[in-house]
Amino acid sequence: MPRRTKAKDLKRKVASRPERKTVVVFCEGEASEPDYINGLKRLPHVRANTSVNIEIDPDKGVPLTLVRRAVDRKHDDEVDECWCVFDVEWPRNHPNLEQAIQLSNRHGIRLAISNPCFELWLILHFEDQTAFMNTGDAERRSRKLDGRSGKRIDADRYMDRRHAASQRAALLAKRHARDETLFPDDNPSSTMGDLLDAIEP
Repeated sequence: MPRRTKAKDLKRKVASRPERKTVVVFCEGEASEPDYINGLKRLPHVRANTSVNIEIDPDKGVPLTLVRRAVDRKHDDEVDECWCVFDVEWPRNHPNLEQAIQLSNRHGIRLAISNPCFELWLILHFEDQTAFMNTGDAERRSRKLDGRSGKRIDADRYMDRRHAASQRAALLAKRHARDETLFPDDNPSSTMGDLLDAIEP
């Protein structure tokens, strides 16, 4: 008698692809910060692994407003992490900075804070900056370094330099820790490198 052969399984195996991490970033600015984060989103390895959604406060909200919006959004089951990107500002700091930080800590909202402003983070892509800066000085220095005339930036010019900026920011953080310089007096500083670590796999 001929031996029976086992019937072949004709079902095609569907390749399972891991779900992308979903990160929502709340920004107070509508130009340089979103421009930069959109540059990160375009990187092939980020596009493949992370879904980044940017939400810009229509009222150019202060840090506490951003954190409150992030707390509301964090209840969304589709969202893995919520981040707020904001400045400290000098010579006059944003109001309610400490309250914003305390609220973020209570609800697991991550913060990327630049002191005095986001332009300090942009400066660190090109050079060290260890001396105290006010917001106006940082904005002027940043524009001089990349040649732009306004607030909008060409993010692609920064992407190859982002790891150098993170290293410079980390050295600033170590120096402030060594000197026991506490927030908001840790000028200059930026934790944007933490956001990069969260977005990049």
